[in-house]
Amino acid sequence: MAVDELDTRILRLLLEQPRTSVREYARILGIARGTLQARLDRMERDGVITGTGPSLSPAALDHPVLAFVHIEVTQGHLDDVGDALAAVPEIVEAFSITGGGDLLARVVGRDNAHLEDVIQKLISLPGVVRTRTEVALRERVPYRLGPLVESVGRAARA
Repeated sequence: MAVDELDTRILRLLLEQPRTSVREYARILGIARGTLQARLDRMERDGVITGTGPSLSPAALDHPVLAFVHIEVTQGHLDDVGDALAAVPEIVEAFSITGGGDLLARVVGRDNAHLEDVIQKLISLPGVVRTRTEVALRERVPYRLGPLVESVGRAARA
């Protein structure tokens, strides 16, 4: 889906002022509320906008330890292991990957001992051959899309 300059202005506003009303967004952008709503609906339908909920902090939910776990899976069991990962609440996201492992999971824990318990649970899943864990020390670049939206906006203007 092509994102034009107005779309990028809308996306920037959503990122910068996520709790503002559609009416206020339209006023700020100088466009009709119907135009804005149609654009938002299209970007949701096309998968550009994937959520509108709050961003939560695992650390504030008493899970300050963050680790990335590489999971090697027995051939033919990737879907089964992926489904099993979805049942583990401490796994906040997981991806199929290339390279050193078959899956990469972002895992949170209350402390190192709890993290070890979660990893032991992963190792015991049918189809898991081995895991390799890397504990995050400090977040250096938080998850962000603003710079990407800016880049797409510059490309749309060119």
